[in-house]
Amino acid sequence: MPAVEFTALLVLAAAMSFSPGPNTTLATTLAANHGLRPSLRFVCAVPFGWCLLLLLTAAGVGALVLAVPALRWAIKALGIGYLLWLALRLSRAGQLAQARGGALAVPFWQGVGLQFVNIKAWLLMLTVVAGWIAGHADAWQRLAVVLPVMAFFALTSNLLYACVGALLRGWLAHGRRLLWFNRLMALLLLLTAAWMLAA
Repeated sequence: MPAVEFTALLVLAAAMSFSPGPNTTLATTLAANHGLRPSLRFVCAVPFGWCLLLLLTAAGVGALVLAVPALRWAIKALGIGYLLWLALRLSRAGQLAQARGGALAVPFWQGVGLQFVNIKAWLLMLTVVAGWIAGHADAWQRLAVVLPVMAFFALTSNLLYACVGALLRGWLAHGRRLLWFNRLMALLLLLTAAWMLAA
């Protein structure tokens, strides 16, 4: 892959992974409510899910999603429904004890599954496959370059957001700060759902 193309891939991966979305919002929220260590399950689930999604998209599932509008709408509806459900649960958690009770838990496989209903992740993978992999004679070599790049950015962006959430944890434990933080994060999830609906 030429250096210019690789640089463009890095810019796209950085912009898409570090900009706020469902993954970064959840990583921040989980770390703020549970601490950094428990949030690492989700942080690690994101790159795993991204890699699976990229492999499936490169194998042709992406073309199927684009060709069948009902499938595209089903993915969108599931993603929006999941974000609304998370936002509702999140908006009610006002104490760390409530968060510890499992109300805000996102297990590893649920985090992986979230990537398959995350419109932002689909848009990124479709763009990457169309721009850097599909139609090239060296598609498999390109996939071997792109896959670790996407995993790296998915991991580092969500880890950074989780670290921010963990740093806020002590400050949020006082008074009603955690409730308002969780409500703000729920609002971000609702805005993401609205964006997904419009996309």
